[in-house]
Amino acid sequence: MIVCLNIIVKTGKGEKMKRIGRIFLLFVAMALFFACTHTTGTSVNMPVAPVLDSISKKGELVVGTAGSMPPLNMTTKEGNIIGFDADLAALIASAMGVNLRLEAMPFADLLPALEAGKIDMVLSGMTMTPRRNLRVAFVGPYLVSGKAFLTKIERIASATDTSDLNSSDTSLVALKGSTSQDFVEEFIPKARLMTAKDYDEAVDMVLQDKVDALVADYPICVVSVLRYPDQGLLSIVAPLTYEPLGIAMPANDALLVNWVNNFINTLKVSGGLMMLNDRWFSEGSWMKNLK
Repeated sequence: MIVCLNIIVKTGKGEKMKRIGRIFLLFVAMALFFACTHTTGTSVNMPVAPVLDSISKKGELVVGTAGSMPPLNMTTKEGNIIGFDADLAALIASAMGVNLRLEAMPFADLLPALEAGKIDMVLSGMTMTPRRNLRVAFVGPYLVSGKAFLTKIERIASATDTSDLNSSDTSLVALKGSTSQDFVEEFIPKARLMTAKDYDEAVDMVLQDKVDALVADYPICVVSVLRYPDQGLLSIVAPLTYEPLGIAMPANDALLVNWVNNFINTLKVSGGLMMLNDRWFSEGSWMKNLK
């Protein structure tokens, strides 16, 4: 038995509702997985799906995101969080039949918040790394990215070998707690590294010539060039690394992980993820709404 869903997502206050598309091949088993959390469990105190059951009972999915990583997640002038991650979170909540609440916080605080049970999952351009996977479960990748440089300096923008930048004469900034910070520390250890709490701060450091370059996932760099067209910003197009972005999930709920994994696979097959990619990476009309 197959269910076809029409899902419409509202991405911000005052914006028109946009039809993401008809999602095909969504098996009834996904709905059954969700329903089963009400009745299954090894004991009263040890439910099989503690987080999924909690989401169902409260009627709300709480997703943590940085809200400052365009085009994945960013905050509008009205204070709404929009972007690829926000739309994907809305699709997940809609399929679960619950409301969505996006919790914005510094990137470095996202995994601790997930581990503490303050949020149900993380959707914030987070790379699935072995070290992170020791702490939490991951579903994905829902998008593949890579490291790049955002700079005003031509030789940095065209760099294809990190050894060219591995000097104390080079000053770099990266998001605190990110794989970009790890990347610099491992492959450009001689460079002077500063960390920023969010990408707004990091990009501003490049704009103000406080550092030579920002190291970040290439969508962040490319969008920043488009966002500030008169600032002389440059970025490479080809990523320097392979960065599989995933949804971070609680480590103690295999059923929730299974549910989201099935849902993401359905979006891939139906073309839903490609629609989101086209919306947020192929057009820049949303930039005028950013603060």
